[in-house]
Amino acid sequence: MGFFDKLFGKKEQEDLNKSLEKTKTGFFDKLSKAIIGKSHVDEELLDEVENILISSDVGLETTVKIINRLEDRVSKDKYLNTAELSNLLKEEITTLLADNNTKDIEGYEVGSQKPHVILVVGVNGVGKTTSIGKLAYQYSLQGKKVMIAAGDTFRAAADDQLKIWSQRVGSAFFSKGMGADPSAVAYEASQQALKDEIDVLIIDTAGRLHTKINLMNELGKIQRSISKSLPGAPHEVLLILDATTGQNAIEQCKQFTNTAHVTGLILTKLDGTAKGGVAIGISDQFKIPIKYIGVGEDIAQMQVFNRKAFIDSLFLKAGDLQ
Repeated sequence: MGFFDKLFGKKEQEDLNKSLEKTKTGFFDKLSKAIIGKSHVDEELLDEVENILISSDVGLETTVKIINRLEDRVSKDKYLNTAELSNLLKEEITTLLADNNTKDIEGYEVGSQKPHVILVVGVNGVGKTTSIGKLAYQYSLQGKKVMIAAGDTFRAAADDQLKIWSQRVGSAFFSKGMGADPSAVAYEASQQALKDEIDVLIIDTAGRLHTKINLMNELGKIQRSISKSLPGAPHEVLLILDATTGQNAIEQCKQFTNTAHVTGLILTKLDGTAKGGVAIGISDQFKIPIKYIGVGEDIAQMQVFNRKAFIDSLFLKAGDLQ
């Protein structure tokens, strides 16, 4: 049994299956209707499959890749049975994601340097604060000494919310209060974490609108401040994206990756949307690993993203299609 097998138990599988229920229902309902009365896969059916993938927020660019792969398969077998279509889709999506060199991680990893500094970015409303709390909780479960730093000094509730989360998970908390310079917060938090022998430092940032160039550029200033305080840090820059926003999440990813050195993604609220296909498009287009996914509101309902587990869960009902 591998490390991921130990990490991904029955409860985690159930949470993942439940979180993708809306996506699966919408996807397979449409696919079932598309194949009614058809005995084999033809161009007309592939056009319908293309529309289904786009409506599931897989994204146009990734959808075109998948359809091209399906067309190649169909050209080799002109009378491919429609009952095989879902399995064929699963195979091609799995192959596509394997080909993009996005590597799965095997847990809540930290480097050898202490503190391991994680900078968290994303717009307001995507679940950033909750994700920071859940991430801190997972590291705490590993016995790591965690500090959360309140770098969003513009939003009144941000400081209080993070303080509550830090108390809930038993982590240290660093704040300079409302109106403080975010770069100064990042610098001083890094110094304090070093002094206190913290294992993992998670630094929040303001929920910047991705259309505000000057605010986006401030992220670069924050990163430079952290690097001055601790050479080589931040070790991770995690971008939080809300799965319920569909294609807007992809647009946000484009903007943030142009500004910040994003090393990983956290995709939240998968349980509240039928747009779970956005995970496929994001993974394919950006070659940045989706590290974690939010599969529910409970503090423990954050999971390490694994492509195979995700796709297996997405196609769990594939065998029911006739």
